Amino acid sequence: MSKSAVLSATNILKSYGDVKVLKGINLTVYEKEIISIVGASGAGKSTLLHILGTLEKQDSGSLIINDSEILNLSGEDIATFRNSSIGFVFQFHNLLPEFTAFENVMMPALIGGKDTKETNKYANELFNILSITNRKNHKPSQLSGGEQQRVAVARALINKPKIIFADEPSGNLDSSSAEDLHNLFFKLRDELGQTFVIVTHNEHLADIADRKVVIHDGLIAM
Repeated sequence: MSKSAVLSATNILKSYGDVKVLKGINLTVYEKEIISIVGASGAGKSTLLHILGTLEKQDSGSLIINDSEILNLSGEDIATFRNSSIGFVFQFHNLLPEFTAFENVMMPALIGGKDTKETNKYANELFNILSITNRKNHKPSQLSGGEQQRVAVARALINKPKIIFADEPSGNLDSSSAEDLHNLFFKLRDELGQTFVIVTHNEHLADIADRKVVIHDGLIAM
């Protein structure tokens, strides 16, 4: 049985002034797929990830996520769509220091107006899946780097997004914590059917992904 497309990008162009960063990107991402995006610094990896994640707008080209054409959405509608359909994990966890791990995870759901009881239940399930249940009442400063990143992953998952974008997710972790995080992505794909698009310089993570996309000079290298 063929998998359905979660994301379809067609002829994505992006320039900053006279500098052409993306020169016609075509990419389809399928459900339950882990894609790594690699390339030299300045090749356009992060720009592409930000556009695919609706954090930036392309100059031209089509971007369809979960059957929605992103260019047709207004700023407010994009923000609502992003909160409900997309998750993000960054190199630096961006957890709010004054809140507990559990409160940080709940935040996107509360912003989205989700049912508190159901969300609370799902958050507890995520903490169990991610093996951080005993850390849920701790502040970020009381957590290790690996634990903080697992909390950030739980936060990305809380609204059950169709796709998660990760930008150098293990770049700030030691090798052991990085390997644990990489294994976690595959566990989440297998157990929750989650789709990931990951920009990384970690060669091992890039190579074990279901598909590796190489960006060279603003284009996907064939």
